[in-house]
Amino acid sequence: MKKIVLTGGGTAGHVTPNIALLPSLENAGFEVTYMGSYDGIEKRLIDDFNLPYVGISTGKFRRYLDLKNFTDPFRVIKGFSEAKKFLKDYRPDVIFSKGGFVSVPVVRAGASLGIPCIIHESDMTPGLANKICIPVARKVCCNFPETLKLLPAEKAVLTGSPIRSELAQGNRLSGLNMCGFSANKPVIMVIGGSQGAANVNKAVRDALPQLLTDFQIVHLCGKDKVDNLLLNTAGYRQFEYIKAELKDLFAMADLVISRAGANAICELLALKKPNILIPLPAASSRGDQLLNAKSFESQGFSIVINEDDLTTELLVDKVHELYFSRQTFRDAMNDSGQMDSIKTIMTLIQELTA
Repeated sequence: MKKIVLTGGGTAGHVTPNIALLPSLENAGFEVTYMGSYDGIEKRLIDDFNLPYVGISTGKFRRYLDLKNFTDPFRVIKGFSEAKKFLKDYRPDVIFSKGGFVSVPVVRAGASLGIPCIIHESDMTPGLANKICIPVARKVCCNFPETLKLLPAEKAVLTGSPIRSELAQGNRLSGLNMCGFSANKPVIMVIGGSQGAANVNKAVRDALPQLLTDFQIVHLCGKDKVDNLLLNTAGYRQFEYIKAELKDLFAMADLVISRAGANAICELLALKKPNILIPLPAASSRGDQLLNAKSFESQGFSIVINEDDLTTELLVDKVHELYFSRQTFRDAMNDSGQMDSIKTIMTLIQELTA
């Protein structure tokens, strides 16, 4: 049986694409082991899948001044030693990395042992962890056509992001029943991310009087972000977070309003959901969401509203614009070359283990 080590962590976005690959890896006969930090989010997420999990020491790579910059290099060195010891004994046929700081010692240790490594970059521009890994990787997968020119030509492959197959298996009626919605009125789904997005939440709620005339709205507003004053508003349903039923909410949604995190928007692409993206502004990030949104807009997949420009009137106008031209957006997404990511990545894995 062939062996593969999956790695990636620090955020859910560095783990869920690996999880999406699991059914195909198992069907192809791979023995799968996950390497991550001792107790990071990746460990909690992987616990649900009964996979062997190997924890290693990790340190974060920062571009800003922090006292931990003096201690974290030693944690990374320790992690490299731990990863190398395990990989030398286990001898996997291939490593697949979804990025994040925990992946650096795993990929670099694997490469030092001659184990082929494939890495995946979600955002338009490679993050620091992946920049450190690219020189030793055999292949570098990416989500955006624009990213190809930033990568070594002989390594770069446009794959899109692996998306959990169950997201496409939702039941519209179950979603409508869960929210208490009518089947005769279109539905907007609002996703602010696991922590919510205060400005997006406010803009949507301020626009409810206008939007609820024509739409029903399900709002995933983030932990502790439910507005109790709006609990009994007809046609508006709030949830802090949804897990198993998310597929049903996607199935009933006609339009989506979302942040522009790479994995979130790749899910919208895979599900062909016409969408409005409100990217996290540069002041609150390294600017990757702005670039992600710009790419999706230029490819005809999305309408983009910059948070600095966000008003009730603009949001209402753009929602109506999106709804009346929704088929144009679906057609553009249907013609995308980023739709078959799992199949493309599995082909790369099998080629390197043949």
